[in-house]
Amino acid sequence: MSPLIMGLLIGPSALAGMLAGAIASGMMLAIMMSNAGGAWDNSKKYIEIEGECGGKGTQTHKACVVGDTVGDPFKDTSGPALNILIKLM
Repeated sequence: MSPLIMGLLIGPSALAGMLAGAIASGMMLAIMMSNAGGAWDNSKKYIEIEGECGGKGTQTHKACVVGDTVGDPFKDTSGPALNILIKLM
């Protein structure tokens, strides 16, 4: 609805600016989500495999499991979104 209103009421240059801003901010958000999801996933693996910070069963491991629960959807959704944005640009 916003592109239609911007194009009709304000003009094509405002519409182009809004679309460019939406693409740029979406690209930054997708890259952040992809990197953050990978970091959360790797932190859990690091504690489980290397036994750092006390290994499994500690409060640190429990926190990393919660982070991994958030990180997996971050990685799984931002990858396809980045692919579409790169093709769009």
